[in-house]
Amino acid sequence: MKITIVLGAFFPVPPIMGGAVEKIWFMLTQEFARRGHEVVVISRAMPQFPSQEILAGVRHLRVRGFNAPRSLIWLKLLDLIYSIRTMSVLPKADIIVTNTFWLPLLLRNSKRGQIYVHATRYPKGQMRFYKKAARLQAPSHAMARAIAAEAPALAQRISVIPNPVPGSANATPFPPLAQREKIVLYVGRVHPEKGVHLLVDAFTKGARTVFADWKLVIVGPAEEKFGGGGEDYLVDLKQRAKNADGRVNFRGAIFDQPALEQEFREARLFVYPSLAERGETFGVAPLEAMAHGAAVLVSNLDCFRDFISDHETGFIFNHRVVNPVEALQEKMANVIVDPTLLSRVAEAGYRKSAEYSLTRVADQFLEDFNSLIRTSDAGRNNR
Repeated sequence: MKITIVLGAFFPVPPIMGGAVEKIWFMLTQEFARRGHEVVVISRAMPQFPSQEILAGVRHLRVRGFNAPRSLIWLKLLDLIYSIRTMSVLPKADIIVTNTFWLPLLLRNSKRGQIYVHATRYPKGQMRFYKKAARLQAPSHAMARAIAAEAPALAQRISVIPNPVPGSANATPFPPLAQREKIVLYVGRVHPEKGVHLLVDAFTKGARTVFADWKLVIVGPAEEKFGGGGEDYLVDLKQRAKNADGRVNFRGAIFDQPALEQEFREARLFVYPSLAERGETFGVAPLEAMAHGAAVLVSNLDCFRDFISDHETGFIFNHRVVNPVEALQEKMANVIVDPTLLSRVAEAGYRKSAEYSLTRVADQFLEDFNSLIRTSDAGRNNR
């Protein structure tokens, strides 16, 4: 099978600047190639990468992209320019997977391959225009429902295939929860929509009482070019953390996978208080924390419910209440004072994460690709 993956304008592959989607497809494409498929990845060019190369059996083509702007309108314009550039190097394939906004529209009358839309952001009106797409792939059931609500005529073309959990680069087992430091960890973009300020406020509020012997570690980029909230937001967070007696540590971005894994392995509780009601589609970071044996606490967004059940495989707090800081602090306090509960839920979360292994998710994608090819072949034979 010939598979082409066209990724967005703003992050390169390999994912040296982060980017959950880039990280996911960097892994999946190598697995596809390992199984004998012909795989091409088109992504943003960077000075340190050649315009063409083969990595682990995957052919990489790179075209000039951009740093992510703050303006949504400007972002869509840059995406259009980038998508037009990709057309000049786009090979003919059986399946063309893309998470770009414009490419499914630019390819609507093309015969270069069946269009497979990887829906990585909550739909904001665009899905109904993808009538020529063979598939609209959602990473969660919540996302699938949102796509179907926006484009009911295309509901039969929607499939749900989750994101895979990144495989571990560390062959040694992770330490049991009881042997770890008392660390609350957040990993993700340091942006208001991720609710990082709620976490800092909740921890600081209890820093001299229930969290007196705990530390809060924040890992992720605040820089706007990486999708962060900017310097002003980071300064505000550090100001909020002053009453925590130096026990809030802002690590910054960690793009090195082994170093990032070490952060997960050292934490007892991972908290992901996202407020992105129309932005969060799956949540790779919580799943990755589960895979490294940390207990996970998330906000009440529907997308997390595919793999997190409250007090079973993780914990959920209600971010929609009048005082979400108080709700988060209360939930954190309740779970950390019960080590038995914390360990039980962490162990269940680890077992759940195995359902999202790279090989299992690759199986689902390849079967879905093949089903589209079979349907297309049958259609041609019946003409």
